[in-house]
Amino acid sequence: MKHIPRKRFGQHFLADQAVIADIVAAIRPQADDAMVEIGPGLGALTAPLAAVLRRLHVIEIDRDIIARLQRAYPPERVSVHAGDVLEFDFSALPSALRVVGNLPYNISTPLLFHIARYADRIRDLHFMLQREVVERMVAAPGGGDYGRLSVMLQYRFDMQLLFEVPPGAFDPPPRVDSAVVRMHPRPRAQLAAVSETGLAQVVRRAFAQRRKTLRNSLAGLLEAGDYAALGIAPGLRAENLAVVDFVAISNYLSEKDKSAPA
Repeated sequence: MKHIPRKRFGQHFLADQAVIADIVAAIRPQADDAMVEIGPGLGALTAPLAAVLRRLHVIEIDRDIIARLQRAYPPERVSVHAGDVLEFDFSALPSALRVVGNLPYNISTPLLFHIARYADRIRDLHFMLQREVVERMVAAPGGGDYGRLSVMLQYRFDMQLLFEVPPGAFDPPPRVDSAVVRMHPRPRAQLAAVSETGLAQVVRRAFAQRRKTLRNSLAGLLEAGDYAALGIAPGLRAENLAVVDFVAISNYLSEKDKSAPA
């Protein structure tokens, strides 16, 4: 029976065999890899991955697709985890985990932040996403694509846009171009933020009204003397700061809080 794509799940099934081959070649699966696929859909990536791996984990929310997968593969080869990936506990899977998938574009940003929480357990990630999202992920400071997503993901991952994928590679075709991105978690020793929660708060506030200068967007957090101590001009906007600058601000504020009178 033909599966009807469900809009509420953002289903656009990869169908182009050349693109599928390119993605699998980029992943380079090995038999003993611990791997999980997000949103396997009709199995465009599942089939070639399962043909190589001794065991593949998949996360799927659509009950009809879950039933298809369970009929197609024995559980010892493909373990199907039914449910919402935004609520999935990736720590339940083996460490050195490799994460792959054609991510639902309607939840891509919250999903990336969710997965980032488990970066210490992850070896690498290969995702198909809306091209615009990938461009924001890898954007350099100073441009309109650079924002909160850029800073928070670049702090935690080294990322590379591998190649673009046209709408015609999918059934049904989406209204946007897509791209495949590779992500490697940065070693914990390279993560300099005293508090990742504090860093996230600074970045969120700085980009909340991105046209404002830091003097205005971070008002109440930093004063004129603080900018001088940091060596950062208060007339800059958030998009002008590198990731290391946000880390410096966050760490400065952490030290300032420690030294404040009780």
